[in-house]
Amino acid sequence: MAAIMARMKIGVIGGGFVGSTTAQRIAEKQLGDVVLFDIVDGMPQGKALDLAQAASVYGYDSSVTGANDYGPLEGAKVVVITAGMPRKPGMDRSDLLKVNGKIMQEVAGSVQEVAPDATLVVVSNPLDVMCYVAHLVSGLPRKKVVGMAGVLDTARYRAFIAEELGVSVKDVQAMVLGGHGDSMVPLTATASVSGIPVSDLIPAERLEELVTRTRHGGAEIVQLLKTGSAYYAPSAAATAMVESIVLDQRRILPCCTLLDGEYGIDGTWVGVPVVLGSGGVEEVIELDLGAADREALRASAQAVRSGQDEVSAMLGLS
Repeated sequence: MAAIMARMKIGVIGGGFVGSTTAQRIAEKQLGDVVLFDIVDGMPQGKALDLAQAASVYGYDSSVTGANDYGPLEGAKVVVITAGMPRKPGMDRSDLLKVNGKIMQEVAGSVQEVAPDATLVVVSNPLDVMCYVAHLVSGLPRKKVVGMAGVLDTARYRAFIAEELGVSVKDVQAMVLGGHGDSMVPLTATASVSGIPVSDLIPAERLEELVTRTRHGGAEIVQLLKTGSAYYAPSAAATAMVESIVLDQRRILPCCTLLDGEYGIDGTWVGVPVVLGSGGVEEVIELDLGAADREALRASAQAVRSGQDEVSAMLGLS
């Protein structure tokens, strides 16, 4: 019998809703063999067993294994990090930064020990600041650490435009830049439907309402669920990024990356369009933004920079 070719190993850190759904999507697309890690004893193993049993029905050959230690991640080429605590009632922004900053510090350091060549796809919140922590702790070059939020925020923006016009979301082209939060920058000037400017199809006042809805897209879901947050769209966004990396698709996607002078921003993790390929962030695409969008992007970057400085002081990073 011919030997079976080994598949690429892909790690997913965090076995919650986002992590386990990301593992499911990666396995179903057969992008590689998945190691699902979580500190809760038995939980990632149980979810991995469930996914393994689903394979015979869905028809995929990728394996999924669960782990409570980092050893099985050895040699992983891509690691998706979803670990972190959700913001709880009474918890302010600084509390969340400190708690999740410590978790990211531990995760990034541990992954680096067993998979030093992996590209890190960060999903944990606060997203932009967690990319900063992962980059500093891992010591990886900037192209090997990338944040997910831009793909997710853009997906929400496109969905809202498609819903408004009653057209296929496949024909909507749009992009959201900036930090993953209220300061994000959904671009209106470049949004289109099959090449037709959205501004020709949607009145300016209504388009601005869709922009506002995009900025609060995650909060809208939290309000509806009451006891949880989004995971279908975040996992789809993370998987799209993993797919572009492992298949070297070189897709242009809005991702959180460390800017080094691009857009007049330096030393800050901000969502901008990048070429995402086998080496991670292969190129940062610098758009010719209008004055208002450029200023909004810089303001968003300043908000992220404040978070970077705050978590750096909390955790003693430099």
